Amino acid sequence: MEDSRFIGTIRAVRGQVVDIESSGSYLPTPRELLVSPENPELALETYSYGRARAISCLLLSSRATLRRRARIFGTGSGIAIPVGRAVLGRVLSLFGEAIDGGGPIPPEVPRRSIYETAPLTLESHISFSGEDLFETGIKALDFFTPFLRGARVGLIGGAGVGKTVLMTELLRAIAKGHRGVAVFAGVGERIREGHELWRSLQRTGTLPFTTLVMGQMNENAVVRFRVAWAAARVAEYFRDDLETDVLFFVDNIYRFAQAGSEVSVLLEEIPSEFGYQATLESEIAHFEGRLASTSRAAITSVQTVYVPADELGDPGVRAVLPHLDATVVLSRATAQRGFYPPLDLLRSTSTILSESIIGREHYRSATEALETLSRHARLSRIVAIIGEAELSQDDRTSFNRAEKIIAYMTQPLFATEIFSGKRGVSVPRERVVIDVAAILSGKYDEVAAERMRYVGDLKSAGIG
Repeated sequence: MEDSRFIGTIRAVRGQVVDIESSGSYLPTPRELLVSPENPELALETYSYGRARAISCLLLSSRATLRRRARIFGTGSGIAIPVGRAVLGRVLSLFGEAIDGGGPIPPEVPRRSIYETAPLTLESHISFSGEDLFETGIKALDFFTPFLRGARVGLIGGAGVGKTVLMTELLRAIAKGHRGVAVFAGVGERIREGHELWRSLQRTGTLPFTTLVMGQMNENAVVRFRVAWAAARVAEYFRDDLETDVLFFVDNIYRFAQAGSEVSVLLEEIPSEFGYQATLESEIAHFEGRLASTSRAAITSVQTVYVPADELGDPGVRAVLPHLDATVVLSRATAQRGFYPPLDLLRSTSTILSESIIGREHYRSATEALETLSRHARLSRIVAIIGEAELSQDDRTSFNRAEKIIAYMTQPLFATEIFSGKRGVSVPRERVVIDVAAILSGKYDEVAAERMRYVGDLKSAGIG
């Protein structure tokens, strides 16, 4: 390390904030990566400047790497991560180091700063039409919450309702017919879940065109906060430099907001209401803005959103919702009934559920199904008190058809085959529209709803 980049020595440590006493001639730039020749594992990032050339830095490594009076040097650049096709099939840390046991990333692989360098102009953006409709093979999603290439989709729910499982299923389902690449950002989730995802990608053959960037819950808050930006940079390189469509997965975007809140506390910044950082909305908006699509390539994003205490009104959740084109709400009550995937069909929404995009038959069936389900929700309260037999014939017919739609929207998933023992199925959207329309028309009024649970389409199940 050249003495020309000598900054100074460590003076104090305040949690994950490290103060440097500057005594060299070199002054680091904001967000510059700082290191120490005495310990190669030590990594700091410049945050702010105080009086008498004092410098406050964010700790990116373990506190065990710190030693008072350790000499600190600047690198001349910020955190950079390897990009391009050479990192497909690999699992990377925030610093671009391979953590999958497959050997180091070759030094000739290009690296890019994790921070956005050139924001997209309005002329770069493109709108999509019904021809860009993404089909997942998951009945409930394709029918009630369809989404287009270039959309942002949120899987929203509390702990243990299957967000990660559904994301894994989506990754397999979409990537199977996708010509581009996939990037996965693991933000603050369990190590076990990351390992299971990696194994699942190996089993389904999707790992060779997927890059995983992980900053899991055992990492400090700064790393968890920055890892989402690192994954975004990998996706931006594929979109802008290689002009390749990208499937971008984030598990979990709420943990990104939470990590930002932790960093804000460490820096002793004044919080806003409910304890979140005052910059919460701008941080989420900046991150989501990096996932835009251009006229040359698209980034289609699927993000899990953890809901603390199942409260959708939490500010950390509400900061994400305005940026989503489709919201898939997972219901604990539905999961407890044994219906998987446990979608709340009435609360899940999509901005493209319009006749001009999905077609007349799909739109008509979807709106009629939602009306029937809404009526079912009202009648359920009456049934719970006085029983179904006390309903009028018309109400009873509507109630039973809604029960059949709810049962039909259950589905064996490929991601859960090894746990459930049920072979996963994929159902084309056209077939789902036909089946739901038939249920609503009364064709299956004599068929018990139980027969429609965990089947594919009704014809293949011997019902149609």
